[in-house]
Amino acid sequence: MSNNSVHPPDLSYLKLDAKTVKYQLSVAELVQEALKNGEGTLADSGALAVDTGKFTGRSPKDRFVVCDEVTEDTVWWGDINIKISPAHFDSLFNRLTAHLSAKQIYVRDAYACASEPYRTSIRVVTEHAFQNLFANNLFLRYDQEEPPAQPEWTIIAAPSFEANPATDGTRQANFSILNFAKKIILIGGTAYTGEIKKGIFSVLNYVLPQQKQTLSMHCSANVGADGDTAIFFGLSGTGKTTLSADPQRALIGDDEHGWSEDSVFNFEGGCYAKCVDLTAEKEPQIFNAIKFGALLENTNYFPGTRKVDFSNIEKTENTRVAYPIHYIDNAQLPSVAKGPKNIFFLTADAFGVLPPISKLTTGQAMFHFISGYTAKVAGTEAGVTEPQLTFSACFGKAFLPLHPAQYAKLLGQKMEKHQVNVWLVNTGWSGGPYGIGQRMKLGYTRAMITAALNGSLANAEFVEHPVFGLLMPTACPEVPAEILNPRNTWNDKQAYDQKANELAGAFLNNFKQFEEFADEAIKKALPKVVEPVV
Repeated sequence: MSNNSVHPPDLSYLKLDAKTVKYQLSVAELVQEALKNGEGTLADSGALAVDTGKFTGRSPKDRFVVCDEVTEDTVWWGDINIKISPAHFDSLFNRLTAHLSAKQIYVRDAYACASEPYRTSIRVVTEHAFQNLFANNLFLRYDQEEPPAQPEWTIIAAPSFEANPATDGTRQANFSILNFAKKIILIGGTAYTGEIKKGIFSVLNYVLPQQKQTLSMHCSANVGADGDTAIFFGLSGTGKTTLSADPQRALIGDDEHGWSEDSVFNFEGGCYAKCVDLTAEKEPQIFNAIKFGALLENTNYFPGTRKVDFSNIEKTENTRVAYPIHYIDNAQLPSVAKGPKNIFFLTADAFGVLPPISKLTTGQAMFHFISGYTAKVAGTEAGVTEPQLTFSACFGKAFLPLHPAQYAKLLGQKMEKHQVNVWLVNTGWSGGPYGIGQRMKLGYTRAMITAALNGSLANAEFVEHPVFGLLMPTACPEVPAEILNPRNTWNDKQAYDQKANELAGAFLNNFKQFEEFADEAIKKALPKVVEPVV
């Protein structure tokens, strides 16, 4: 073994004796390596721009969990957590490590969880320098201290190694496999770096709720000057990143957090932001973070230049940038704050049914959390007006190794114990469904969130939504009163009632899969299909 930096760690526990090990390289060294290896180019901003090849996103159907004595009775098995045998894992592991032994590899020690008692050490072994740069940017970095000789978890990512589905128990040549007994994540056949990040997120989603009574969350979080923490849940397109980026509040993190007994803490040391249609005006913090050390994925340049065309989606709509959190001006460092005072569930309701803001009871919060609703607009072509209903349990179903009810119950317990306000915020349509109504103005949504945060809504008068039972304020500073009750914004009130019943039916239908696990508080919170008012 040889390397040009720090003395490499002992990798014998992985049966890995690579030709060259480049360990804990600096950002500048990793960028230099990537350029030398032909892995990417430098954009005019200084960021390294790479293509991840065939896969420009995660491949959920190719994500497996080893079924063994540790996981057999605890994992939520199904189409999210797909079983693979220990024998198949061992065979792939032996062949993958043998494959890497003939190559130059990059090894990085890092950790997850910014709160000291929850710190989880990680070793990332990658085939490419850019993957190692990603690990440096997204995980927490050992800046001054020595990492442990042997980490808790190891990730091995080898894009050029492919499985044989006929003999390896995989669906196709690419795979991502979590082994909770051996604490190893194997990734092969794909260079998409999000598999590295979400592998560790899945690990923490399994370990923290069971062993530490800590709620793991797919959310963004920020904190005000007086230490009041706010959490934002929401699926893609609901405004999670935009609404948590507030110049008056420090960003704890944009994607993955834990809620322990006394704190909210970021799992990560960086951000992995979408950058389709990115502009300095719309998202200044993200735009300004795209500089030397940042990693751009699957973007395109304007012809004949090194200037990124963020509107170009020829490779994928899922263009991304990965950067360390300190690239954001108002980042909270370290990324830890007190437990939350307010939690926001963001939904872009394209049916125009849900109120722009409503306050939830504990049961309603658990119900809407386990539902994880939004509605994606099917398209903007002429005649396409049918939105697509999306339900993703706990606003992150794809990363949940445990049954969603376990996370929902933990949320309910913490809400009750710490007297937390939970708000449902509709960033979608008002005055009618998509195609008829208008998208909720961002300025109004920001004003409603500000009113919730500063306590203005604490003493507001509330009325109950007839179908969903949600408590809707009758007034909110800087927001027209008439938009606060969505039925008032529709010209055709009967059409509203019909659409509300339709959406309630979809919620109830989705909830059937969780019925047997639901407690009385959740059951009381179910929407009620009502007779339309004539």
